Amino acid sequence: MNAGQLYQDRLNRYVTAMRNEKPDRVPIRPFVAEFTAKYAGYTCQVVAHDYNKAFDAAIKTAKDFDWDAVVPNMVYVWTGLAQAIGLRYYGIPGLGIPHTSGFNYIEPPEDQAFMREDEYDALIDDPTAFLYNTWLPRVSTEVSRIGEPGTYHNNLSFVKGAMAMLSYFYAFGPQIARLRSECGTVSAIAGIFKAPFDILADKLRGYVGLTMDMHTQPQKVLKACEALMPHLCHVGLTTADPAKLVPIGFWMHRGCVPFINPRQFHSHNWPTLKPIIEEFWKQGHQTLFYAEGKWKHHLDSFRELPDRSIVFHCDQDDIFHVHQKLHDKFALSGGIPNVLLSFGKPEEVRVVCRRVLEEVAADGGYIMDAGAIMQDDTSIENLRVLTQTTREHGGYASGTYQPCVATPPCDLAASIADRQVAKGMAGQAQPAVRPGVCFPWEERLRDLPEITGSPELIRRIWEDIDAFGNMYIWQLLLSF
Repeated sequence: MNAGQLYQDRLNRYVTAMRNEKPDRVPIRPFVAEFTAKYAGYTCQVVAHDYNKAFDAAIKTAKDFDWDAVVPNMVYVWTGLAQAIGLRYYGIPGLGIPHTSGFNYIEPPEDQAFMREDEYDALIDDPTAFLYNTWLPRVSTEVSRIGEPGTYHNNLSFVKGAMAMLSYFYAFGPQIARLRSECGTVSAIAGIFKAPFDILADKLRGYVGLTMDMHTQPQKVLKACEALMPHLCHVGLTTADPAKLVPIGFWMHRGCVPFINPRQFHSHNWPTLKPIIEEFWKQGHQTLFYAEGKWKHHLDSFRELPDRSIVFHCDQDDIFHVHQKLHDKFALSGGIPNVLLSFGKPEEVRVVCRRVLEEVAADGGYIMDAGAIMQDDTSIENLRVLTQTTREHGGYASGTYQPCVATPPCDLAASIADRQVAKGMAGQAQPAVRPGVCFPWEERLRDLPEITGSPELIRRIWEDIDAFGNMYIWQLLLSF
């Protein structure tokens, strides 16, 4: 079979499963990161620092294992870009940590958090301006703080950082094309999203700082989450798959028990997350809930979402319990323990995979994968066993396997007659500076001389270029 036909068959298989239906067989979509370095004969330093080598490793691994879908580069943080900007929160292989280790996230001490406890009002007033004026100078070794003299290093960091980001992003198009033409493999996700509460915990206040704020100023935390909502929704929608086939990636971190208690989940995390996921679905996009850690306390809340709007990825929860709670509404993926794939015996891997195939995947709507992203401790032999077992025992006698089409914008009123229509982002407060904008045209216009000819042309080009500045800072926050 040629690569083109192989790709189309795999795309149909993958999308059919994600829509909680039954394809011809269970698709295999491993989220392999530093594992690809190990398999291709590179160190962790090589794939973190040279994204072309990381791309090559992803191609080799996908081709040799013959998987249905992969992420074009799961070692996503390119440390060349991190160095260009001088990001403080990364340990870079070979620079401060061993070259044989993957990149590390380094959370600062509580008293050095990248956002202070008395700065909520500034974040709420204009999140984009806050990120540029306050957050970026703190997370970068190169960027000057407001009021400090501009420096050569400061100026270079913006030029090099922006050029590096565009260079890296533009490289993904050819990489996705290589996966298709050389391997017949589907690019598994498109777009990026994180919950407002997770952004505060990950990149702004830090986990300890946010935990204290939830006791001392919970209303400020809620207002900050609400202020972040439209911007994070905008990033998700503008980076999503235009064909509306593969889902938006949602990396779930610190919004679950035991990081927070159930009351805080229901008062802060879920009310500022649910509308965004509904909005994605209303626009025709599924969301991959990459549920890192344990989320068993929140499965009933996830059931409030429209049918098929998410694919729930199981990490440390019991995949059989998740199946009982969610599989009538949503497709599932993962659930094969990483510890088993790293340190278990091949026969143990085979037994677990067969049980998941027989009990979770029996009626379709399941994608085979490990519980979490696979690093270089994953056994090559065990991953082969996972792949072979799924091929041998993951076939269906009959199914709904057919050429896939884009998910249409969801007519919630027609499809959910027995439940309140999901509102998405409708009714949410509009920010003073709209999403996707740094410096509004209305303000810029006041500084310009009289415009002749086509004012619309000048406005359009201004807003197109201004959007690059917005993309830069929000991608730093979410992706890097």
